Amino acid sequence: MKPERKDMTVHPDLSRGEGRVAPVRSRKPIYLDMLPPCNAGCPAGENIQEWLRLIKAGEAEAAWRQLVSDNPFPAIHGRVCYHPCETACNRKDLDSAVSIHSVERYLGDLAIEKGWQFPKPRRSSGRRVMVVGAGPSGLSAAYHLAKMGHHVEIFDAGDLPGGMMRYGIPEYRLPRDVLDAEIDRLRVLGVVFRQNTPIKDLLAMQAEENFDAVFVAVGAHISKRVDIPSADASRVVDAVSFLRDVASGERPVIGRKVAVYGGGNTAMDAARVARRLGAEESVVVYRRTQEQMPAHEEEREGAETEGVKMNWLRTITSMDDADLTVEIMELDDDGKAVGTGRYEKLAADTVILALGQRADTDFLHAIPGMSFHDDVVDVDPHSLMTAVPGIFAGGDAVPSDRTVTIGVGHGKKAARRIDAWLNTEEWVTRPKHDVVTIDQMNLWYFGDHARRQQVETAANERIEGFGEIVAGLTDAEADFEARRCLSCGNCFECDGCFGACPEDAVIKLGKGNRYRFDYEKCTGCATCYEQCPVHAIEMIQEDKR
Repeated sequence: MKPERKDMTVHPDLSRGEGRVAPVRSRKPIYLDMLPPCNAGCPAGENIQEWLRLIKAGEAEAAWRQLVSDNPFPAIHGRVCYHPCETACNRKDLDSAVSIHSVERYLGDLAIEKGWQFPKPRRSSGRRVMVVGAGPSGLSAAYHLAKMGHHVEIFDAGDLPGGMMRYGIPEYRLPRDVLDAEIDRLRVLGVVFRQNTPIKDLLAMQAEENFDAVFVAVGAHISKRVDIPSADASRVVDAVSFLRDVASGERPVIGRKVAVYGGGNTAMDAARVARRLGAEESVVVYRRTQEQMPAHEEEREGAETEGVKMNWLRTITSMDDADLTVEIMELDDDGKAVGTGRYEKLAADTVILALGQRADTDFLHAIPGMSFHDDVVDVDPHSLMTAVPGIFAGGDAVPSDRTVTIGVGHGKKAARRIDAWLNTEEWVTRPKHDVVTIDQMNLWYFGDHARRQQVETAANERIEGFGEIVAGLTDAEADFEARRCLSCGNCFECDGCFGACPEDAVIKLGKGNRYRFDYEKCTGCATCYEQCPVHAIEMIQEDKR
């Protein structure tokens, strides 16, 4: 009689196995593309990950052409965009976000240097589209519509195109030769510019010149004002007019001490320009706290670096011959700034009002059926069409945050909807992939690599003039920064799955073509899935049917 076995390992029931590999495969890997957070966060809808990949592959011109398929102004955006893509970047939780804006600027500057141009449309649609406003939204719409073969004419009240990019953003942030170079490509593409042509009767102009559709993209050029008791009109200017005059070459006399009333980006620009015009003291007066200010953090930091002082929780109540009277504010239990009844004096030769802007949409009020909310036009959020068929609107003219990148995104969106409307088609928005998060990725693969920093002019040298204060990246720096991209959610052919598969079930399809699975060999062990650095593989349940 054989002794009873006392094995420590129980024999498996091969008919019921549920381990990594079962007798019958219950799951299998699939390749997938997920949405990288940078792409998801870009208001202009750029495929950021793809143009970064092309730079890594040594194809700079292809990268530029990929970028401008969505946004025609990379050299501009690389300088003035507040890069929400970097705020969303997964790499920020590893070491620091990829410097996407600096690589975008690199491509834009390289294209200007090399003279790259947009390809001409292959056909003419015979349709005519009128664009009102030559700011970022109008220019973007014109570009995309022209690429589609439509004849586009831009009507603009300014001497030169660019809108607030030209007349609101100072030259030290956006050199005018860069602005002109990127706008000039639209002329080569066939876009017609009609400057010094403000529109008073839109419907009449549309009918007179036989435009099939209209896109209204007027900017927010009208400053909001506030009455300051005893104010001397000669000492009070609005920020938009002030910045416009300086951008046009004027050098207004503002005195030694300047107070800027407001806390937005325009206030920061006005305060920094005042320093360049010789103001020894440039003080921002804002009724709330630093945390509540609408200006972007980097704009505030730039202003403070240049010697601008911040006077938080203060509001101007009156002016006399040489001073301002400001009330000290405090936050109540709801976080709202309220007066304390305590006052102090602030010396100021000039007060610049930067309390926000209104869109110049008054000319639309005479159009029957057009509806408004304060200064902006009501539009269908899906189509950007107003209540009047064939008239679309975007940028500062509609409810939204007012930035260059958002305006450019509106222009692209409107162009596609206008094209569909002209062709009597319904625009169908394609569903997006899920956004990949950093916890879904294997970060061990990448390691730490410090972000390349753009060189900045010393603070004491900046205020001597209006030269650009931030330099671009070198070729090597741009390549290095592009290589820091984690390729979140999309295969970049690292060969990890190919090398890890114990059954040789992963088949390489050649450079640029990725891989496929041989499901005759695959056991569903998930080794490929578990090692993938970027979560470009998912395990799904096997279809038993």
